[in-house]
This record gives sequence, C-alpha cells and structure tokens, in this order.
Amino acid sequence: MKDKQYYTIASIVFTVVAIAHLGRIFFMLEATIGGYSIPLWVSGMAVLLAGYLATRGFMAARKL
Repeated sequence: MKDKQYYTIASIVFTVVAIAHLGRIFFMLEATIGGYSIPLWVSGMAVLLAGYLATRGFMAARKL
C-alpha cells in the first residue's frame, strides 16, 4: 500500500469516527461502558481529535 492510499484510508476512518461522535452529541445518545456512563464532553473531545487527525491525513495525502 502506498503512502497516499494509507493516509486517505486512515483519514476516512477518522472522519467516520468524528461524524459518529457528532451524531451522539446531536441526538443526545447515552453511552455506557461497563456500567459507567460516558459524558457527552468526551465525545466533544473525540470530535476535535478525530477531526484534526482526519484533516492532517488528507493534507498529507494531498502533498504526496
């Protein structure tokens, strides 16, 4: 797999993750792991991180 393909696929995955977390925030869905309720701010942080990684990946793929 070439670098450009890798960056593009990874960026698409990060974009999907960011959209999923945005959906959780928008629809106010609860998430529970092992009986512990995950607050919505965690999804907010995940949106920022995944969005950043997706943007950087697309930029890196474009430069190649």
